[in-house]
Amino acid sequence: MSKRRLFSLSVIGLALLPLTTHAEGYQVNLQHTRNIGMGHTGTGFYSGASSIHFNPGALGMMSSKFETTAGLSLTISSNVYQSVESDYRAKTENPIGTPFYLYLGSKITSNLAVGLGVNTPYGNTLKWEDNWAGRYLIQDIKLQSITLLPSISYKINNRFSVGAGLLYGINSVELSKYLPLGSSAGDGKITLSGKTNSLGFNMGIFAQLSEKLSAGISYRTMHKVELKNGDVTLNVPQSVEALFPTDPKFSAALPFPSNLNVGFAYRVTDKLLIAVDYHFVGWSAYDSLNFDFDPNTPALQDSQNPRLYENTSIFRVGAEYQATKEILARAGFYYDQTPIQDEYYSPETPGANKLGFAGGVSLSLFENFNLDFALLHIYSLKRESYYTPDNFGGQYHTTALIPSFGINYKF
Repeated sequence: MSKRRLFSLSVIGLALLPLTTHAEGYQVNLQHTRNIGMGHTGTGFYSGASSIHFNPGALGMMSSKFETTAGLSLTISSNVYQSVESDYRAKTENPIGTPFYLYLGSKITSNLAVGLGVNTPYGNTLKWEDNWAGRYLIQDIKLQSITLLPSISYKINNRFSVGAGLLYGINSVELSKYLPLGSSAGDGKITLSGKTNSLGFNMGIFAQLSEKLSAGISYRTMHKVELKNGDVTLNVPQSVEALFPTDPKFSAALPFPSNLNVGFAYRVTDKLLIAVDYHFVGWSAYDSLNFDFDPNTPALQDSQNPRLYENTSIFRVGAEYQATKEILARAGFYYDQTPIQDEYYSPETPGANKLGFAGGVSLSLFENFNLDFALLHIYSLKRESYYTPDNFGGQYHTTALIPSFGINYKF
């Protein structure tokens, strides 16, 4: 077996796909332990320094001079493929993912607040078992996006505040798949890795409509992601090496979708808070995946690949209850739609409509310092779909169990 740097048309397509089309799973939605416990609501109420992510308009309502919060989640996930033509089944052997967050908020004046966030809003780790039936489509993927969120917020008066911030993403992806090379040559294997940055904007408005009712709206812009000069290592027999060019380059542009979020929160009693969120995700911006290669050869041509994703909605509800002076209890639920149409379903991003069930608790160890815990169970509705270009289909099912841990401190 020999190794050579190259770009393969089909592999490049799979490599870029997870960066922008991880569907409902592409937006990790593990950006603060407290919010996770409430079904990841947070647009319609001030949630501390994590408002930097959920609604920067609410940051101006902070009453303390300084607040920081940090945390980590552990994603324990499983994906199952079932053939509809036989009893054949395959499952993933995914390693545990570790999305994290850190937010720092500071009150500069009585009306002006600034903040900085670091989180992982996009990411996926998927590893199918060896020699599974879909290995020519995908074998494994490692995707990570670390986003920096410098933000500013201004309190207009005691009822209204506005805010905005940048979204600077540091993105990386690595994947591998097998290549069918014919009965005489057998299979080859190709691994790709690449890095790219992205830039967008986050803005929001917060309103304390009454003593008990608050509302918010936030918007994250659609922004293009460009991946260039990625690396691919090919392991193939020498008999087919000449079919591929040496060190070609390519260019491609893909969208991170816009997000419009609307939320309300109602203080039922001094101890009980109820929150609801609606998220509209503009996935229709992703209608085609196009590549420009240089140089072109008969084995490597420019390509235009329709995706035709559909816009989706996420519905969330959560509650928080002051059980004792030291204990806050939480519960939440959400329904998350997938944008992937049946005829473009590929197992590198096994998306489906998902249900999320969450619970959590905060422990106040001493004044202004809390420990947060949450547990989220994600259950996908079973789905039978096909990837029409390669005529590969079956039934898919995904589950995930995600414990989350965080700390909060303010003064």
